[in-house]
Amino acid sequence: MELSDLRIFRTVAQSGGITSAAKRLNRVQSNVTTRIRKLEQKLGVALFIREGKKLQLSPAGRILLDHAEQLLALAERTRDAVHESKPSGVLRLGTMESTAAARLPLPLSEYHGRHPEVAIELQTGSPREQIAQVLSGELDAALIAEPVSDPRLETLPIFDEELVIISSRQHPDIGSAKDVRPRTVLAFHPGCPHRTRLEAWFARDGVLIERVVELTSYHAMLGCIAAGMGVALMPSSVLATYSKRSRLRAHPLRDPDLGRARTLLVWHRDRLQRKIACLADILMSHLDTL
Repeated sequence: MELSDLRIFRTVAQSGGITSAAKRLNRVQSNVTTRIRKLEQKLGVALFIREGKKLQLSPAGRILLDHAEQLLALAERTRDAVHESKPSGVLRLGTMESTAAARLPLPLSEYHGRHPEVAIELQTGSPREQIAQVLSGELDAALIAEPVSDPRLETLPIFDEELVIISSRQHPDIGSAKDVRPRTVLAFHPGCPHRTRLEAWFARDGVLIERVVELTSYHAMLGCIAAGMGVALMPSSVLATYSKRSRLRAHPLRDPDLGRARTLLVWHRDRLQRKIACLADILMSHLDTL
């Protein structure tokens, strides 16, 4: 099936007849009729129902029109992305709190320097929320922790995070969840991938979390941990940004499946734009420093 066939089919559907469609397409009527018949033969279905001089879409034709609109729109966006020489406009980028704090300052600074025509709007949130926003078009792209399995999304691995248990400086060694005292955890809202991993770590060791304190920033979380309120699971890179890290202690996780998290750049596979491609290039160039 060729895009030109779909364009002709769409024009006939919009015009309601071969004659008017031929005029809009600047083609002879016999050519339009032949292309529609060949398309019907390829698909093995009738696409139109003739009512006098008018052509009405058949049920199969209505289905094809919906898909044709999507395919033709995708083709136009792809052409624009390929031919766009400079990125411009607004780049709406979603990210996790830890990524925004520890990983993005240098790459975004370079992006601003290279592409001043692009205004970056940064939004933090949970991966689940941001996947939904990328799919709906509210975000152009997002940096989120795996897993990402939606087939509508393209993914590019950017960096791996080491996840550690953070406690106060005075806390004894933590080799398993049984060593945690008190059994209070500090975490973001449900759906946060690091909270999910922390809960899985406690569950694997058969230990009940007695209390969950939900906070909205890592710095608030680290301050509470330093005061001895509980423990948290977070990327070790976040600890490096905390000015009072001497009051804290990091405990590595023995399970590599829980102690490593890969961060992906994701975008809708039908909406790749030059500004996203430029961001991917810059992030990939910083793999050794991120």
